[in-house]
Amino acid sequence: MSNNFYHMQIAGLERDLRLFSVNDNLQIAAFIIFGDVELTVACAKELLKKAPEFDIMVTAEAKSIPLIYEMARQSGNNDYIIARKAPKVYMENILEVSVNSITTQKEQRLYIGDSEVQRMNKKRCLIVDDVISTGESLAAIEKLVTEAGGEIVGKMAVLAEGDAANRDDITVLAPLPLFDRDGNPIE
Repeated sequence: MSNNFYHMQIAGLERDLRLFSVNDNLQIAAFIIFGDVELTVACAKELLKKAPEFDIMVTAEAKSIPLIYEMARQSGNNDYIIARKAPKVYMENILEVSVNSITTQKEQRLYIGDSEVQRMNKKRCLIVDDVISTGESLAAIEKLVTEAGGEIVGKMAVLAEGDAANRDDITVLAPLPLFDRDGNPIE
């Protein structure tokens, strides 16, 4: 590992994740699945091996969309739900929650409409994300699923960052450390 990248194995593949400063004393390794078809396919396959039985998968817009799409494709489940970052004109009876994410550094909102609520209601819902860090995005999705009447049967991500790696309520493929200002992993 150089001080600008973190080298790791994910789903049997090797990748170098670039480090970015969150503040003066903390850096994160950016796991960006967009544009990496090989990694998306491999991660989806490995997560599905660990997934409980589910009726529908749910994720937040946007970075995990390729992952949830590929998981739906591989599982033969032709439906999944994306909690949107902004309400759309076709959404009716909107449910919304607020979320603070380490990567966006500001409050966001997530939205689902009546159509998504109906598809989750009384269904076994699997929450999928690319990286779980602070758990804020995960908690927001959990709240939406619960308010929609869905049953959360699992929470999965490719990576668990920092303290999230110690959680026992999530399933992940690998831990991802946080880094100090010099690019050294924080133990």
